[in-house]
Amino acid sequence: MMSSGTNPRKRKSSPLAHSSHSDPESAAESSSSDMGVIKRKNIVKGNEGGLKYICDVCSADITSTVRIRCAHSACNDYDLCVPCFSKGESSRDHDPKTHSFSVIEQHSIPIYTRDWGADEELLLLEGLEVYGLGSWSDVADHVGGFRTKEEVRDHYIKTYIESPKFPLPENADPKDLSLVEEIPREKFQARKKRRIEDRKEEAKAAPPATPKQKPTASVPACHEVQGYMPGRLEFEVEHHNEAEEAVQSMQFEPGDGIIPRTGELEPEMELKLLVMNIYNSRLASRADRKKIIFEHELLEYRRNNNKDKKRTKEERDLHNKAKPFARMMNRQDFESFTASLEYEHNLRQAIAQLQDWRQMRIGDLKNGEKYEQEKQIRAQRPPPTGTLDRIAGVRVSKPTPPVEIPSATTALTAPELPERLKTSRPHNPSSSAPPPASLAYSNAISTPTKGPLTNGNTNIAATPSSQLKPKYSVQALNGTTPLKLANENTTDLHLLTKEEADLCSALRIMPKPYLVIKEGLLKEAMKSGGGLKRKSAKEVCKIDPSKSTRIFDFFVHSGWIQKV
Repeated sequence: MMSSGTNPRKRKSSPLAHSSHSDPESAAESSSSDMGVIKRKNIVKGNEGGLKYICDVCSADITSTVRIRCAHSACNDYDLCVPCFSKGESSRDHDPKTHSFSVIEQHSIPIYTRDWGADEELLLLEGLEVYGLGSWSDVADHVGGFRTKEEVRDHYIKTYIESPKFPLPENADPKDLSLVEEIPREKFQARKKRRIEDRKEEAKAAPPATPKQKPTASVPACHEVQGYMPGRLEFEVEHHNEAEEAVQSMQFEPGDGIIPRTGELEPEMELKLLVMNIYNSRLASRADRKKIIFEHELLEYRRNNNKDKKRTKEERDLHNKAKPFARMMNRQDFESFTASLEYEHNLRQAIAQLQDWRQMRIGDLKNGEKYEQEKQIRAQRPPPTGTLDRIAGVRVSKPTPPVEIPSATTALTAPELPERLKTSRPHNPSSSAPPPASLAYSNAISTPTKGPLTNGNTNIAATPSSQLKPKYSVQALNGTTPLKLANENTTDLHLLTKEEADLCSALRIMPKPYLVIKEGLLKEAMKSGGGLKRKSAKEVCKIDPSKSTRIFDFFVHSGWIQKV
């Protein structure tokens, strides 16, 4: 049988919360005298009062009434109700004849704001001392009176933190009794009682709260990355994990390590400071690596792994080689950087593929695509077996793995490239800005009557007239003989089509200068939307006017530029 003197609902009270003085001035004076550590017991959330006081004799609830507290050192947290005190009742070591006592009553009067009493202010400071700044839910339970955590937090910030007399409240002067005179005790207590009753009714009418799910424990097993603790944003094994071992036993005392006569540091103190500098540098290095991990979302292992699966082997190797540059860029810049590297890699592969087609005497993209398909079929065929091989019919040959073709490279060499460029980025004719290069190129090589062209050859038949287009015949210059071009004496001949080679032979122009002239004319035509005047072509070519005229006519006939 548990005695009334050891009631488990009894909790230690601080003189801050309750005092024998009823005015705020005396309460403020007694608040700095004997502030003790409050032992936290069970508190029912949403109760009227945060702390419960029980009579140590009759176990009556004396929280909201006047109580008598024994002030003798032999009695710790010994409270009596008024009837038991008047009868001289006692228990445990309490002796009512010789022990001094103090009368404690509630300070339910406003001192700092109109809706907070002095008792609630003391409970607020008491709760912050026990649970710490930021534990607003526990502090609200400590204050009681159906105060919510948001209400408690906002009141503390507005009254104490944002006070013009920080760290004291604005009305902290003991002589300031304006709120007490404005709102009498009876009026304030009636208002407080009405507020508590209203919130009780709201709590009863409120729908039942959804049960809280058990939070994920901050352990390495709760994350897809092994060793990462998501609740603490830390890893089980950090970078420089043994950095704390060098400073764990190091001690610094005020005034130590300085030679009194000279004021210089002792060698031992210099060594300590050097070790601390090394430790701080390791912490900074650890923080930088964590910042990179969080900023670049490297902990999203599954999503990053799915992205890697969509890349080719060359693109994955390129992406892994570029990862060291992530330390010098933010996430957006690094993604743009890697995308540009992948695009450059795909362009190089496309150029190499086009050069391979040129060596195979393939003149257009459609035949090149057909060549690549047949090349894959040949690569997937099993090796032929001889008729004299006796075990050829028994041996099971391993299937040849399919050749991995980059999708981006295939898109850059697709036969419908000009049409794709034309429809991907529409250009506004009314705009004064020059059109994009890809759009000008597509407009120059694809017209409604001739169909899309590549290197001067028709890839697909748009109209019957495009199939019956006459071949361009180059007229030789007067008094000259055509130049004989061959792969033996001309290194860049493989870069030209057959028509371009005939043009260079008739005009006696080597392939390399012709390619420079071709690049200049196409760039000039792009600036004006694909069209070019004959006079402008002569100015760009800077050669014999008869030669530049024939080159201009050939470009117009091939559909690369439009005559203006």
